[in-house]
Parts: sequence; structure tokens; C-alpha cells
Amino acid sequence: MKKSKRLLDIKKVSFYNNINNQILILFILIASACIFSDFYFKASNLTIPFIITTTLSSIITFIGIPKLKKIRAKQIIREEGPRNHFLKQGTPTMGGIFFIPIGIIISNILYFNKDNYDVILTLTFVIIFFMFIGFIDDFLSFKKKMNTGLRSNQKILLQSLISLIFILICASNNLIPQNIEIANKVFNIGNLIYPLGIFVLLAESNSTNLTDGLDGLLSGCSVLIFTGLAISILIENPSDNFTLAPLCISMAGACMGFLFLNKYPAKLFMGDSGSLAIGASLGGIALISNHLWSLLIMGGILAAESISVIIQVSIFKISKRAKGKGHKLFLMTPLHHHFELKGNNESLIVSSFWLITLFLVIINLIFLIKS
Repeated sequence: MKKSKRLLDIKKVSFYNNINNQILILFILIASACIFSDFYFKASNLTIPFIITTTLSSIITFIGIPKLKKIRAKQIIREEGPRNHFLKQGTPTMGGIFFIPIGIIISNILYFNKDNYDVILTLTFVIIFFMFIGFIDDFLSFKKKMNTGLRSNQKILLQSLISLIFILICASNNLIPQNIEIANKVFNIGNLIYPLGIFVLLAESNSTNLTDGLDGLLSGCSVLIFTGLAISILIENPSDNFTLAPLCISMAGACMGFLFLNKYPAKLFMGDSGSLAIGASLGGIALISNHLWSLLIMGGILAAESISVIIQVSIFKISKRAKGKGHKLFLMTPLHHHFELKGNNESLIVSSFWLITLFLVIINLIFLIKS
């Protein structure tokens, strides 16, 4: 009995170290990409913001954990979820209010008094307000001691309102190009870019919200996507000192710092205050920088998570109407839960999704360089 317990403890230590190693590799990979970009793109300024935001995000988030425990801001696990997730019950949540502002503050400092500072202010607006919507949802959740804070229609309404205001500000200041690039082809869609913009913000923020279901899943994928977006922007604008790349890398650093505490077993969850803000920042940056196609490719995991839910609900409803009994394509959605119920280890799923995201980022960068 003692021998089996000892073997179990050894496996836990090995498993824990493996996660730490993966996160260290991820940090070194992103830092190396920043150094290479600063060397190759002479106007680039990525390494220092990444290091600073990673450090500050990790420290401030760590300091914030006791504060969240004090106000009892704890995660409520939904009853329909995987049974093993009930072990996460009581983990502090709402961590987004600590690490999201770090990326925003650093990027505002970098861009202050620059020619396109109005772009950063506009993006700051949409990120902060999406974070605030998430904060309301998180706050109501632990106040009501239920997994749901805002009702879905309330959340969508608030998201739509902020997205509309963001688009109107962009339209009045010509911040969003009416030509979109898809697979190296330019399409002029005129004013249709504005309803498309609202759709992008809603789709992206809800995709990131759905992806945030396993320890370190969204935070790790976000680090890679933000970094890929930064380099994509630099490839398109190599001589521009004031591209949106530093904002992207500041957000990557903020997510990286949070990941150190969000890794399995998570000491803290980001909550909707983090996931909605991440989605809004990705969507907003991609719209203004005209990198919607790049975001779609690099955010393949985010898209897959959303699509799995849409497919599951659609098949269930259609089969129930046709046969009187609903059928499911997946064991559970979003997609990561399907793989969980298949018996896969949580951290194996997370690291696999990171690897897929890294592969998609590389594919996108190769495509941009060749074109």
C-alpha cells in the first residue's frame, strides 16, 4: 500500500515538473521570438515590454490571490461539467482584473504622445469595458453561488452595445480599413466592415470564454496568438515604429505572467473578466491592423471550441425534432471536455492545444513571409 502511494506521489511530482518545463519552454520560445524580431525588424520593440509585463503580471496576480480569497470570489463549478472538475470548486476566480490592466497600462505608456495614440485609447476602451462585463458576470456568480452570473442574453446585449460604440468610434476616425485581406487577396467590402467588426468582437470574445475551461488552456494559447499577431503586424509594416505590435506583446506578457499561476493545478482562474477582455483585444487589434485572416488561422483552437458547441446544439435540436430524441456528436462541449471524457489527462489536452496553436502561428507567419 505504501509502495503504491509512493509511486503515485512520484508520478504527481513528475507530472508537475513536466508542466513547469513546458511553461518554461513556452516563455523561452516567446522571449526568443521577441529578441529575434527586435534584431530583424529594426523598428521593433517587443522584448522589454514582454519581460516587464510578464514579471508585473505574475507579481500582481500573486498578490491579488489572497484578496480574492478574502472576498470569497471562488469558482462555482457547473453541475453539467465533467465530474473531476468539482475538485476545482473554491479556487479563486476573477483573476482577469489583475493581469489584463497590466498589458493595457504598459502599452499606453509605450504609445503615450505617439502619433497613433488614439488607436490605443480606442482599443483600451473596448478591452476595459469587456473586462467590466466579465467582472459583473463573475461578481454575480459568486454572489448568487451559481455558475451563471449574467444571463446569456444580458451578456450578449452588453457586448453588442460596447462593440457598436467601438465600431462607431473607429468609423468616425477612419481606424478600420474597408479592404480586408484574405489569403493574399484584397476584398473591398465598404461599410459592411462595420457589422463584420461587431460580429468579430462578439465571436472572438465568446470563443475565448468557451476555451477557458482547463487550467492554462486559454492563457497559454493567448500568449502564442498575441505573439503571432505582433510578428504578423511587423511583417506587414516593418518600417513603422508605432505599429500595434507592442500592444500585442504586452498582452502576451500579461497572459504569460498569469499562466504561471493558472497552470495545473490552477491557483487562480481568470474568469469572464479575463476571457472576454482577451477576446475583445484580439478582435479589436485584428480589425484595426487588418489581420482578421491571420487571427482566424492562428486562433484555430478558439474557433474549434466555438464550432463544436454550435454543431452539438444544432445536431441535438434537429435530431430531437426529427426522431423525438436528441443525439450528440461529442461526449461534451466545448471540445476540450470531449477529450477529457475520452480519458485524456487535462494537462495533456492543454499542451496538445498549445502545440496545435504554435503550429498554426508558424503556418500563418510562413504564409505572410512568402506572400
